[in-house]
Amino acid sequence: MRALRKTLFPIFLCLGASQAPADVPLTPQPLASVEVLDVQRYMGKWYEISHYPNWFQKKCQGASRAEYALKDNGDVQVVNRCRLENGETNEATAVGRQVGGPGSARLKVSFAPAWLSFIPAVWGDYWVVDIDPDYSLVAVSEPKREYLWVLSRTPQVDAARYTALLARLEGRGFDVSKLVTTKQMD
Repeated sequence: MRALRKTLFPIFLCLGASQAPADVPLTPQPLASVEVLDVQRYMGKWYEISHYPNWFQKKCQGASRAEYALKDNGDVQVVNRCRLENGETNEATAVGRQVGGPGSARLKVSFAPAWLSFIPAVWGDYWVVDIDPDYSLVAVSEPKREYLWVLSRTPQVDAARYTALLARLEGRGFDVSKLVTTKQMD
């Protein structure tokens, strides 16, 4: 009997350890982008409504926005702007490329000089993970959910629409409590 207890105890210990406590969140499912993105409709100006804090936007004090333009070769020109504490505008230009075909909502974006574009590490994931039917409110992230931006065609968004978007994002494994609201000064 003692030998049986010695054998069963480690088994029960392992089984118990493999069960997650009720208050510990489970790992979310792998992130998916929206099924189809009409890149032509996506082009134009977008205002940043909120974002996860990140190192490359630390100096931005508000008025963050992005402008997308389709180039003749099919690439997307990206120009990000924000207002700095001293009132000046900071500008960063990038190039984006769709990954997976013309309707794909997954892009790779690089802010590195063009002569470095052959290096895979200079390309970051830019996935449209939620977009409304009229292309006026969007959420952008990447597979690890470390970055998240909510963008709108207007500097302010209807509270009900924003709350509904946050609920959808939360259901997809995002911690929406980490979002920081962006001050729009335009």
